[in-house]
Amino acid sequence: MTISIIGLGWLGLPLAEFLQQKGFSVKGSTRSQEKKAHLVRQGIQADQLLLSPGLAATFPSQLFETDLLFINIPPSRRTKSDDFHPQQIKYLRQVIRELGIGKVVYVSATSVYPSQNQIARETDELTAETTGNPALWHAEQLLWEEKTYDLSVLRFGGLLGDDRIPGRYFSGKEQVPGHPPVNYIHRKDAVQAIYWLIDQHLWNETFNIVSPEHPAKKVLFEKNAAELGFPPPASYESPPAQKWKEISSEKWQQTGFQFEYPNPLDFSYFG
Repeated sequence: MTISIIGLGWLGLPLAEFLQQKGFSVKGSTRSQEKKAHLVRQGIQADQLLLSPGLAATFPSQLFETDLLFINIPPSRRTKSDDFHPQQIKYLRQVIRELGIGKVVYVSATSVYPSQNQIARETDELTAETTGNPALWHAEQLLWEEKTYDLSVLRFGGLLGDDRIPGRYFSGKEQVPGHPPVNYIHRKDAVQAIYWLIDQHLWNETFNIVSPEHPAKKVLFEKNAAELGFPPPASYESPPAQKWKEISSEKWQQTGFQFEYPNPLDFSYFG
C-alpha cells in the first residue's frame, strides 16, 4: 500500500518514519520548499503542497498517486476564519474524487465537542451551532458527504509527550483552571493508533483517540513541574468555574488497541 501524508509535521513525520519501517511506501507534503529539501535529505519522499485555501503552488501530482491519503493539516483558527480550513478540505475532496483515491484518514480533534460539564462520545449529536470547533466540524461533514472512498475520522485529544510538556505551558501563570480532567494522547500512541486503524481495516468510522485515564489538570501540572524542574502555575482558578469535558475513548478501546501510555501522568518526555 502507498500512503501519502499531507502535513509532515510534529505528528506526520514520525508517522511517516514508522510506516516506512512497517513496509509501506510513504510520501508526504510540507508547506515550504526549504523543509521539503530537508525531508528529502532524511530519506522521506516529500513534495510542497500549499493550500491557501485552494492550491497556491504547483500541483504535486506524485503526492496524490496513492492508495491512502492521510490529511493532517490543523486549522489555523488564531489567524484564519472558520471557513478557511473547510475550503482547504473542499479542494482536497475534489482531488480525491477526480483521482479515485480509495482510502482517506482525516485528523480531527476532540475540540469538536463543546465544554459543557459532560462525558463526550462519538454518538453525541453535533451541529454547526453546538460544536466547539466549527472549522473541524464543517471539514468532517464535507468529507462524509457523498463520499466515493473509505473514510475514517480520528478525533485526537491533546497531542503531547516527547518535547511537548503540558505543565510547561502553564508554568507561573495565574488563575489556571486546575479541576477539569485532561484529554491527552501521547504522540507514540497516536502514531500506533493510526497504524492500528490501517492494519485492522477500521473504515467508515469516527473515533475519539485519547488516553483512557483523565487526571485533573492540577495534578498533572504539579507532577510535571516537580519532576522536570520548572515552576508550577502560580495560582489556580478559585472557585472552579471553567466548564469541562471528559472524552470517552471506549469505542476505540473496543477495537482491541493497547495504549502504551493509558495515563497522562506517566507520559515520557525529552524536551
